Amino acid sequence: MVNVSASTSKIQELSELDKKYFLHPTTVPKAFIEEGPKIIFSEGNGIRVKDIKGDSYIDGVSMLWNVNLGYGQKELADAAHQQLSKLPYSSSFYGYSNEPAIRLAEKIVSLAPGKSSAVFYTSGGSESNETAFKLARYYWSLKGKSEKKIIISIKRSYHGATIATGSATGIEGFHNFSGSSGNDMIHAKGHLTNCELGDKTDPEYEGCIRDVIEKEGAHRIAAVILEPIQGAGGVHVSPDGYLQAVKKLCEENEVLFIADEVISGFGRTGKMFGVNHWEVEPDIICVAKGITSGYSQLGAVILSEELRETLVQTEQILGHGFTYSGHPTACAVGLKTIEIIERDNLVENAANMEKILKEGFVYLQDKHPHVAKTRAVGLLAGFDLQADRDNDVPFEQSIRAAKTVVEECFKRKLILRAADFEVGKNIVAVAPPLVINKQELEEVIGIIDDALTSFEKSLG
Repeated sequence: MVNVSASTSKIQELSELDKKYFLHPTTVPKAFIEEGPKIIFSEGNGIRVKDIKGDSYIDGVSMLWNVNLGYGQKELADAAHQQLSKLPYSSSFYGYSNEPAIRLAEKIVSLAPGKSSAVFYTSGGSESNETAFKLARYYWSLKGKSEKKIIISIKRSYHGATIATGSATGIEGFHNFSGSSGNDMIHAKGHLTNCELGDKTDPEYEGCIRDVIEKEGAHRIAAVILEPIQGAGGVHVSPDGYLQAVKKLCEENEVLFIADEVISGFGRTGKMFGVNHWEVEPDIICVAKGITSGYSQLGAVILSEELRETLVQTEQILGHGFTYSGHPTACAVGLKTIEIIERDNLVENAANMEKILKEGFVYLQDKHPHVAKTRAVGLLAGFDLQADRDNDVPFEQSIRAAKTVVEECFKRKLILRAADFEVGKNIVAVAPPLVINKQELEEVIGIIDDALTSFEKSLG
């Protein structure tokens, strides 16, 4: 029997301690101090998590797009425990190494597209993208082209929260935070295939990647970084031919092509990597999140053969690294994560569940007049909410449609994510763990259906 008063007392205690001592990322500080934590998680199993009250929620976005294998994977806990008991940590500096890091590097290279050849370890996505920028610039300096420092990203992109990656991020609230914009970063217009192919008659040409390269000079551009499918920016899928056009443009101008696969890597899109859908071979691939399913902090930068061969010829010290680069326990968890993904056919499951998800979206779009622009690649999906979808008319900013629908889902014990940072955009993101099955996915659609009905009633 649960002691209700004791439980309530504990919740109140934790809430007050949280407000007093814990400064939360990507949270409105004043609102948090006034309201306290929205939820305090306590445990999870499969696609569901529980809070300290005992209420169960479906995690419809894999928390931060990262818990690909869901919760309660004992094999991952065992892998961590075994490594912690044997060798919890060792440095990768000064040529030191460890077996899990070596084995995982070999495995990642074997899975990565194209002529991938080497791995540099980090602790997460921001560090991976930051590393990619530094290695790209270092590569060009070794080639005698030290002027090549500018990184081009596209609008609505999200690449991290360090000074450099926050600056590369194409979402204003992030790249303007605390004066972190600048640093040889330029945001270009995105997803303009004709423009990147060279059509200067296109009315959107000014500000596209090709235009930026022409105006800045290819001799100053180090790399272009793209998410094959934008995540935090609103689940925007690269149109057919776009990535190929950008890759060709980069090759023509001696510019490196960086694929930010932090979200889309390791099966999320129904293929091992997002770029596999377009058969593009990046020079650098940045990964994190799904590499350990969130069970340990790990990221990696995958380098092409050309970059590796150039870097390993230098006699200078590689002046970059992190305390936890090649962390043996994290790498052991990464190895086991990939083993489970392959053994349980979870990449295939993501592709199969895409079909179910799209069927659900058709149902929602037929029933609810404000659901628009549904899209899904594997289990990376989203839809827009519009006042008049037939005429592409957005809701007034005051309505906050996406936030309202996501809140209605939360009331019904489904966790989703709203992307409404851009004026006129109300996007709901859906990205459940790759272990989800048909029945569970239909349950997700049913809850969204109820939430949309409630939202529509509130419009009057």
